[in-house]
Amino acid sequence: MSIPTILLAIALIFLMGPGVGILVIAITIREIPSVTRLVRSVVLGVRERPYVEAALCGGAHLPKVLWRHILPSTIPALMVQSANVCASAILIEAGLSFLGFGVPPEIPSWGNMISTSRLYLAIAPLTVFAPGTCLAITVLAANLLGDGLRDLFDVRSRRRR
Repeated sequence: MSIPTILLAIALIFLMGPGVGILVIAITIREIPSVTRLVRSVVLGVRERPYVEAALCGGAHLPKVLWRHILPSTIPALMVQSANVCASAILIEAGLSFLGFGVPPEIPSWGNMISTSRLYLAIAPLTVFAPGTCLAITVLAANLLGDGLRDLFDVRSRRRR
């Protein structure tokens, strides 16, 4: 988790060659530990709940307890985390494309658009600011979606209202 995603992606691209698949693998490798830690912490918290212990004491088999009690409790946290991972992946891809390590130039990407448009910054500054603004709005929307999902699924905040 301490290795920056962009450096990991650049190293993988140098080792395996450029391509969209390598970019997806690099972003996925970086995000797996954080999602795994989140799921582990949620499962450790849920397994101590009285209804899980009651189901186990009542004779329910472990797969049934996992399926009916523990898995539904992890889904809200995973939805929130997936919105944050999506925003992070968009930024990483745009950054790598801007540096020339992302998707090929023939594939439309905000990073490619910004990189190509910086040559014309003095003549037509809108060509840089338009894709940059769209990128910022998309990342903000993904983060706000994650916050909204957290507020929607957080039982504790619903009780306070």
